Amino acid sequence: MKKYKMKINGNDYEVDILNVDDNIAEVSVNGEKYTVELEKKSQTSKTPKLVRSVAAPSTDIDKSIAKTSNPTEQKGVGYIKSPLPGVILNIDVNVGDEVKIGQRLLVLEAMKMENNINSDKNGKVVSIKVKPGDSVLEGDLLIEIGV
Repeated sequence: MKKYKMKINGNDYEVDILNVDDNIAEVSVNGEKYTVELEKKSQTSKTPKLVRSVAAPSTDIDKSIAKTSNPTEQKGVGYIKSPLPGVILNIDVNVGDEVKIGQRLLVLEAMKMENNINSDKNGKVVSIKVKPGDSVLEGDLLIEIGV
C-alpha cells in the first residue's frame, strides 16, 4: 500500500504498510512482518469505479459483430440512425434500391469531416427520412431498410 522511510534513534527503517483492516495493520519493517493494533479506526477513502458499457453504432460494417433485432419489432426491418450530429451532404440510394451490408448509403459531414454511413444489413430501401442539407442529431433516423 504505502512505503515510508524513518529514522529512529539514528537507525534507518523502511516501513511498508501491507494491509489495514479496521484497527489492525500489517506492516513490514526492514523485511520483517508485524501486526500492529491502531488506537482508533482508520478510514480508507472509497473512490467510485467508473464502468463504461461498450457502444456499437447501428451503422457498423464489421460483419463479425452479430446484430439482433428487437423482439417487438417487425423482423427484417433495419433502421439506420445517425452516429453523431452533422449535416447530410449527399444520399447514394433511392427508395426501392436493393442494398448489401457495407454499401454506402449516404455521406454525413460532422466536425468538418465526411463520414460514410453504410448499410448494416441486406435489404430494400423502404424510406429515406432526410435530404441533402438537412441537419441531424445523434440517433436521428436516416434510412429504413426492409425485406
